Amino acid sequence: MATAATKAEKKAAVDAAAWVFNVVTSVGVIIVNKALMATYGFSFATTLTGLHFATTTLMTAVLKILGYVQPSHLPLFELLKFVFFANFSIVGMNVSLMLNSVGFYQIAKLSMIPVSCLFEIVFDKIRYSRDTKLSILVVLIGVSVCTVTDVSVNSRGFIAASIAVWSTALQQYYVHYLQRKYSLSSFNLLGHTAPAQAGTLLLVGPFLDYWLTNNRIDKFDFNFGATVFILLSCTIAVGTNLSQFICIGRFTAVSFQVLGHMKTILVLVMGFFFFGRDDLNLHVILGMAIAVFGMIWYGNASSKPGGKERWSHALPTNKAEPR
Repeated sequence: MATAATKAEKKAAVDAAAWVFNVVTSVGVIIVNKALMATYGFSFATTLTGLHFATTTLMTAVLKILGYVQPSHLPLFELLKFVFFANFSIVGMNVSLMLNSVGFYQIAKLSMIPVSCLFEIVFDKIRYSRDTKLSILVVLIGVSVCTVTDVSVNSRGFIAASIAVWSTALQQYYVHYLQRKYSLSSFNLLGHTAPAQAGTLLLVGPFLDYWLTNNRIDKFDFNFGATVFILLSCTIAVGTNLSQFICIGRFTAVSFQVLGHMKTILVLVMGFFFFGRDDLNLHVILGMAIAVFGMIWYGNASSKPGGKERWSHALPTNKAEPR
């Protein structure tokens, strides 16, 4: 009994550390990127993401050489499918932000939660309790209250947002699926996917960024300050990429999406302190409070017996990450 309790406590501690790691690195990279774009005018988001994955590739290669990451196998077809979903997610989000209002862009991001739920219901045969469903709804309401303002959309923007939502939900579901099916650790999976994403995004990124911003990256002034911020962004992004895979592997894409909106709230708060934004009003604070309440409710509801359960045979649980 004591051993079981110790294991549960250890798992809870590792779970909490994984979430904190993801929140800190995700918020950090967003703040650094905002400063990079606002201070130095670096508007090449897709190319920057390619640089993030190139840095991640370097990190996984060094760890393999040092023996910290063991050899693993991921079929080529599975790799290609993952890279297809992941890159469409990145490109789709960038195009959606360009074509739509910020309000509709936020609505599209929120709609990833019900889409991720749909994938779990269809592919993993998951059933959600009433409390789990209601807590997700409360999170959606809270985040929409504090982030959605002006809402305008056109046909091209709607198509881009739809591609972004479905591809992002598929990519995150696939992270969990691949880790379980092939017993891959987060480092293993990153070692397979990061090089392919880095290569494709660095190839396509400059052209896509030129189309989105009408600015050429080869004309950008890579002065000392801008270069430092780019290197800092790439360094933090390694932790963001790794922690995302750890969190989705240990939990599910739905939990990652629901609890991950804590990052949205922290970005709003830190944006107020770091960039002097004056939009942290009572309306926004009320939305934040509703969202946090929903996240706490979701955490309690989904951890209870019957909160989320399978009703038929599914893939075995991933054993690669320490529990």
